Amino acid sequence: MSHPYQYVVLRCVPRVDRGECLNVGVVLFSQSAGFLRAACHVDTDRLRAFAPDLDIEAVTASLAVVDDVCAGTDGGGRPRLATPGKRFGWLSAPRSTVIQPSGVHGGTAEDPESELQALLERLVR
Repeated sequence: MSHPYQYVVLRCVPRVDRGECLNVGVVLFSQSAGFLRAACHVDTDRLRAFAPDLDIEAVTASLAVVDDVCAGTDGGGRPRLATPGKRFGWLSAPRSTVIQPSGVHGGTAEDPESELQALLERLVR
């Protein structure tokens, strides 16, 4: 069975005023498959070349929060959102922080996990 899905690309934007970014992850949501997960790849050398003063630990901590929200973990500044759809809505909302989501894109896949990994390879690595 093919499942419709939505995804956003997570972008590291070291200087919001400049708008320059590097892709660091993908969040994929499929309601019919009951699937909400993030996959991330932080290329430290590339980020340091792009933004020498960037706090890489803060970037990885922000991406860990994305994982927590996908899993439904709340507290510690994380939102309490009851459903995966609401969590995806929160993760995909525009924001002016170092980690920003792209616009929402969609597709269909037999296996959302495999599709998430394929998007990570194609859009981030």
